[in-house]
Amino acid sequence: MDMITIDKNSDFSIHNLPFGVYSINGSEKHVAVAYGDYILDVYALAKLGLFEEFKIDISVFKNAFLNDFIALGKIKTSAVRLKIQQLLKEEDHPFWQKNATFLYKQVAITLHLPVKIGDYTDFYSSESHARNVGMMFRDPENALLPNWKHMPIAYHGRASSIFVSGTNFKRPKGQIKAKDQELPSFSSTKRLDFELEMGAIIGKDSEWQSGVDVNKASDYVFGYVLFNDWSARDIQQWEYVPLGPFLGKNFFSSMSPWVVTSEALEPFKIPTKPQDPAPLDYLKEKEGTQFDVNLEVYFETKEGQSKLISKSNFKHLYWTVSQQIAHHTVNGCNLKIGDVLASGTISGDTADAFGSLLEITWGGKNPITFDDGSSRTFVEDGDSIVMRGFAQKDDIKVGFGALNNTVLATD
Repeated sequence: MDMITIDKNSDFSIHNLPFGVYSINGSEKHVAVAYGDYILDVYALAKLGLFEEFKIDISVFKNAFLNDFIALGKIKTSAVRLKIQQLLKEEDHPFWQKNATFLYKQVAITLHLPVKIGDYTDFYSSESHARNVGMMFRDPENALLPNWKHMPIAYHGRASSIFVSGTNFKRPKGQIKAKDQELPSFSSTKRLDFELEMGAIIGKDSEWQSGVDVNKASDYVFGYVLFNDWSARDIQQWEYVPLGPFLGKNFFSSMSPWVVTSEALEPFKIPTKPQDPAPLDYLKEKEGTQFDVNLEVYFETKEGQSKLISKSNFKHLYWTVSQQIAHHTVNGCNLKIGDVLASGTISGDTADAFGSLLEITWGGKNPITFDDGSSRTFVEDGDSIVMRGFAQKDDIKVGFGALNNTVLATD
């Protein structure tokens, strides 16, 4: 087997090496690492003895999910990643001479949901997004609700309907009440929207009835994925008072298949902006940081048109992931390995950085126009939304690949 080379602009560079789960033609699922256009079968590498010194039960790599691997702890998972990195850097590494198959083209394999998700929480942590929604639906002069700058707002979502990129879904149905209607009606949503988000994958159990210190909270994150919290805006608008999101949200959410580790994102840490008013003590960070990750959204119509409609960034969050974890657990709620904490829609301060169609079209008032003259205010049957994310600093690039879903017609 020859050592491989990859495109220097690949999302999956030697600096990245994200983890996922794959299979070939319905075979058993194994843990994998992405490298350029290839994947390395981590179970196959373990059988060959690459990680022998770490004394890891190799069954964690012959698995349908990453949870057991993540449970090894960051010392061992980081060591596995660095061992694979060393293999890929050394042309004379003995593993290249072994008569064994551990390398496959990504086009030849199937990627699966990377973690078994026990619980899913969706935050609402972008000030621009919260302000835009408040301006549209409440008082433009007092767009943020009084509690918003005092704590990370969130709702508990549905883990069972989170699927991997490439999963297509039917347009959801529910109760809708138009402004000119006295009573609600039942129909498919007419205002289907995406939400550009990042998802933090919890990598360590926290103790029940013991909150996580905000300055230690980053230790509880294994890595990150792209996340799309699909939303039926008309269903959501009618149902959200008094208890918040339900059928307008829980029909489908999607995430990218590769989990980019926290270690791979270390070079892209940047300081957070000052928070005003100062948060309560349990939310005060000694050195608050965000990740400078570029985020893009492409709208692909059923007619074949494609357009970049948003260029945002993970750094646009007001509340950090560490603050989200500290708030989530301060009342004694415990987190479990594989839980997903989604960031909430990530919108910048300018219209080209808005993270949802609700904002981009301003509630449907400003349609998106494509080169063929067609337009969209929300997602129609047959349309696809593609999200991408990457961080770059000098010659170091770490990307997330693509998160892609197509909307199908309701039966």
